[in-house]
Amino acid sequence: MITVHHLNNSRSQRILWLLEELELDYEIKRYQRDPETMLAPASLMKVHPLGKSPVVTDGSLTLAESGAIIEYLVDTYDEQGRLAPQRDTRDRLRYTYFLHYAEGSAMPPLLLRLVFDRIAEGPVPFFVKPVTRAISARVNNDFIQPQIDRHLDFLEGELSRRRWFAGRSFSAADIQMSFPLEAAASRGVIGDHRPKLTAFLDRIHARPAYQRALERGGEYALGR
Repeated sequence: MITVHHLNNSRSQRILWLLEELELDYEIKRYQRDPETMLAPASLMKVHPLGKSPVVTDGSLTLAESGAIIEYLVDTYDEQGRLAPQRDTRDRLRYTYFLHYAEGSAMPPLLLRLVFDRIAEGPVPFFVKPVTRAISARVNNDFIQPQIDRHLDFLEGELSRRRWFAGRSFSAADIQMSFPLEAAASRGVIGDHRPKLTAFLDRIHARPAYQRALERGGEYALGR
């Protein structure tokens, strides 16, 4: 039996969605973020030394990292080949690219945005707050937001040429790409001038497997 060690409001929601798309039986072991720090609880370190989520166990196997988990589950259980393009095709190259791009390139500037927003909003002595807010605003405006815009423009262009990230058909690459785009939407940075990204989010939210994963995974609010 596959077990998903599921942290609320985290990347592990993607794994629940993938398992629903694959129509596999699985169990959920739930973990809650610390309400003050929003960090994962120390109990996750008993499952994997880094204490991060997602982590899945499948028999004697324990596997972390969203991309690695997605590749393992698709390669092992997608017997009909519904969620990965055929090998040795351009679509397969795009599929592999976006599996890695989502965390390797798209997420870092969004995480920086989150960190610097928290610095600006965090509790500091009143005489320091203007300094922290000024530094945060300068970094966001001069470095982070231009990087986010570059990535979002790139992704808008990709979806202007094809319906899904790997090609004409939905794939696990779209599941992997959901988290950075939902994170961007929750921070209000996609904008009305990127309709293809908004339409992509609407399409994935309408998928029955996505909705079933929400029902099983619980509240999912990336804006927090």
